[in-house]
Amino acid sequence: MVKPQTSTEAGTRVDVWLWAARFFKTRSLAKQAIDGGRVDVNDLGCKAAKTLRVGDMLKISRGEERLEVEVLALSDKRGPASAAMELYGETETSRLAREAAREQHRLIGASGPLKRPDKHARRELQRFKSTR
Repeated sequence: MVKPQTSTEAGTRVDVWLWAARFFKTRSLAKQAIDGGRVDVNDLGCKAAKTLRVGDMLKISRGEERLEVEVLALSDKRGPASAAMELYGETETSRLAREAAREQHRLIGASGPLKRPDKHARRELQRFKSTR
């Protein structure tokens, strides 16, 4: 199990922490997200080597998902998901916004994805078009 560092120790690089907290699968993906401007530390842009400290606020965008988390502990080693969840706490507004977006996406996607007509449907379309 990964033991989080105490707040008296030096900080951790942002890209390493994002990887250790399991926001990104690899450290290079975390670095690409930071370079792409999809990660903000304390409402400011950052670089991958920025030192992260306990109490910092991060805004992370992954695809359509937007997260706002507070750093609760530091770690530079990737451990199990249960240990990674102890490294951060998501804000209540972020959690509610994500749930609302998930529900909205579920309602929109309820009709199912559009797909190409199969053989039977194509023949029905041909019959319909030929009778006009």
